[in-house]
Amino acid sequence: MEVARQLAEEGACEGTIVIADEQTAGKGRLQRRWWAPRDTSLLLTLVLRPRLVPRQAQRLTMVCSLAVCDAIEAVAGLTSQVKWPNDVLIGARKVCGILTELGLSDQRLDYALVGVGINVNVDFATAPPFMAPATSLMAQVGHPVSRPEVLDAMLTSLEGRYEALQAGQSFHDEWARRLATIGQEVIATAGTERWQGTALGVDQDGALLIGLQDGAVRRILAGDVTLRGKGERSMPGPAKQVGP
Repeated sequence: MEVARQLAEEGACEGTIVIADEQTAGKGRLQRRWWAPRDTSLLLTLVLRPRLVPRQAQRLTMVCSLAVCDAIEAVAGLTSQVKWPNDVLIGARKVCGILTELGLSDQRLDYALVGVGINVNVDFATAPPFMAPATSLMAQVGHPVSRPEVLDAMLTSLEGRYEALQAGQSFHDEWARRLATIGQEVIATAGTERWQGTALGVDQDGALLIGLQDGAVRRILAGDVTLRGKGERSMPGPAKQVGP
């Protein structure tokens, strides 16, 4: 992500990809850690220059998470879901995290960095406790999975989806159907505020709509969501803004 940011600020063309084979300081939102030993995962950051305003940045997470789901199905034959706003799950276990950071110039979106980490051949018998509950494609299918094939399938899907997004197509409905969070009882927090209710859906920009106990509907664009009674947390988002 740091290398990709430097390249973006130096004028790197859209579609530039930085790939790592190992993470020793992996990060998510709120400084949450991410563990990826050598030769096991797909770890990359894309430099994009979308024709979007900053509040629409979650649309990038939409198309990227859908592309990850496409790749998982194409290569491993597995069905996956999205946990709002930026995790990909197989069953109830996380297999992928997505982190979007924005570069702004005078409140205009100059570039976006989309970091993707997919657990492809991770053996969770040796995983640190902070990775629970998580899984990998290998753990699900019982044999190693080709990382180049997952990368190729994801980028092929993403290219088509991103071009359609740039042309004005909305992926809201498809993304909403993939969301494991919808219909669940949740507790959402943002700063010192806390709401409890039912996840009703998401709007066109990816904000979560929660039906509160008093009948009101709360729109949450950035927050931390826990599935009530399960202790599972989303990575809050949708995006972190960095200066020009």
